Amino acid sequence: MMQNKLFDNQVAIVTGAGVGIGFEVARQLALQGAKVVLNDISGDLAQSAGLKIREQGGLCETFIGDISEMEIIKGIVKFTVNTFGKLDILVANAGVTTFGNFWEYQPESMQKLLQINLFGTFFLTQAVTKQMVSQGNGGSILLTSSVTAHAAHLNLAAYGMTKAAIDQLAKNLIVDLAPHNININTVVPGATLTERTLEDTEYIETWSRITPSGRPSTINDIANAALFLVSPLSRQIMGQNLVVDGGWVSVGVSPY
Repeated sequence: MMQNKLFDNQVAIVTGAGVGIGFEVARQLALQGAKVVLNDISGDLAQSAGLKIREQGGLCETFIGDISEMEIIKGIVKFTVNTFGKLDILVANAGVTTFGNFWEYQPESMQKLLQINLFGTFFLTQAVTKQMVSQGNGGSILLTSSVTAHAAHLNLAAYGMTKAAIDQLAKNLIVDLAPHNININTVVPGATLTERTLEDTEYIETWSRITPSGRPSTINDIANAALFLVSPLSRQIMGQNLVVDGGWVSVGVSPY
């Protein structure tokens, strides 16, 4: 007899999932039985990621586009429902990091940051939850935040500001969503080994030295937390910001 998987009969959208944390969340959801629509702004990354998941036995379709644009937001919801018949889970992981000295930070960088991290996250959540309400069966929303929303970090004032806003969005929306049996939370990654961070040759040594657990997180660490927060095990958890950082934010040792 086949054993039921945690996300059997669930349909999920995961954005910003071509690589890194988003990819691992999408992969684990699919391997645990979910039907996944994987989004990335890069067509090559999205197609490659979808193929990897299917080769491992997961059911995954791709939807390419900038998820901060309203037409893409409307399109991915429609595509998901047309393809799989419903929508149960959103992992809104797409975002951009812009580094910059506070005194020299430019309006163009701020506009890009706000458009993707805030506008896109807000209106994607709105569109997805409207669909969930129409279905009448509840659902789970997970937004991706950052420890820079909880602790000061050099050259990331603007980025940390947007992630703090995402944390607050999850807290505020329980008023709207809880009556419809929809829970919403954020996962808050700290230093994490990804394709981007590993470009820094000192990254592992630095974060291993200042993190209480003795190492930076892996994408698997973050994905494990994400899957818990969108699973049936956490439906009574709402408006919470789950930090996954090996204890770093509690001690706040600067990497600089």
